[in-house]
Amino acid sequence: MLTIHTADLLLPGGGRAPVPGGAVAVRDAEIVSVGPYEEVAAAHPQARVRRWPGLLTPGLRQWHGHWLLTRVYHPDPREADELGTDPIMGPAFDALAPDAARMAGSVRRGIQRMLAHGTTHVGLGPRSGVRQAVARAGLREVPDASVLAPPVWDGPDLDPFVEGHDLPGTVHGPLTVGEPADLAVFDVVDEADLVARGARTCVATVLGGRLVFRRR
Repeated sequence: MLTIHTADLLLPGGGRAPVPGGAVAVRDAEIVSVGPYEEVAAAHPQARVRRWPGLLTPGLRQWHGHWLLTRVYHPDPREADELGTDPIMGPAFDALAPDAARMAGSVRRGIQRMLAHGTTHVGLGPRSGVRQAVARAGLREVPDASVLAPPVWDGPDLDPFVEGHDLPGTVHGPLTVGEPADLAVFDVVDEADLVARGARTCVATVLGGRLVFRRR
C-alpha cells in the first residue's frame, strides 16, 4: 500500500527547511519520498492521499515511558465518576494501589494516550516489565538506561514537549527516505504554535506506516 500524507506545513527535521504544503510518501512501513506535495504526488500518481490540517512532523520521543506505564494509573472511562480522567501518580497512585489486572488495563490505555500525543518512540530501560506490551503496540524503544530515573519535574507528563522543550529536542529523528514511517500531525499553524500548545494538539499518529491514532 502506497500512501501520501500531506499537511499545510511539513517540518521534516534534521535541520531541513519547512516545506509549505509538504508531503511524505509511505510504502508499507517505509518512507519513500519527502518534499513538496506536487513533486511527491507526481512521483507516485497511484498513491492514496491523506490530507491533514496543520503541521506534519516526525513522531515524538517520550523519555519516561517506563514511569508513565508503571508508576501512573490511567483511569478507565468507566471509572471517571470515581477517579476522574487525568493520570493518577505520586501519593494518589500509592493510595490507589492498583492490582495487576487494573495495571494491565492502565498500561494499554497509557500506550493509547501516548499515541494520541504523537509519540512513536519511548524510553523503557533494561528491566522494564512493560516491554512486551509496548512492542505489541509497535512503539519503538529508545535505548537509554537513564530513562529509569525519576522525571525532573513534579511528575511525568504524556506531552513529550514538557521535557523536550522544542521540536528538535522532542522528535525521534528526521523524516528520511528508507527509514520507518513514523509521523505525527498536529492541528497548529507552525512550530512556535506547536511548542506553545504542546502535543495535545495531535490529530493523527502514523507508526511504521500504520495509522494508529486519529482524532475523531
